[in-house]
Amino acid sequence: MTDTLIDRNPDILGGTPVFAGTRVPVRILMEHLEAGDRLDDFLADYPTVSRRQAVALLERATTMLVGGGDEAAA
Repeated sequence: MTDTLIDRNPDILGGTPVFAGTRVPVRILMEHLEAGDRLDDFLADYPTVSRRQAVALLERATTMLVGGGDEAAA
């Protein structure tokens, strides 16, 4: 499966979800943040991942975990 943000291809890291166009697993970003690293630290370590990709992934994860926020207004 490929979308504009995440690629899952059995020929790339055995199908591990990676940032599209890279070989960087998306879990690496979460591991960096969990360890207390800043986003800039992650981007410096993995220059093939753009800031736009990293932020979009975090936004997608937030939406999946807490929803769009519109439910609270209802």
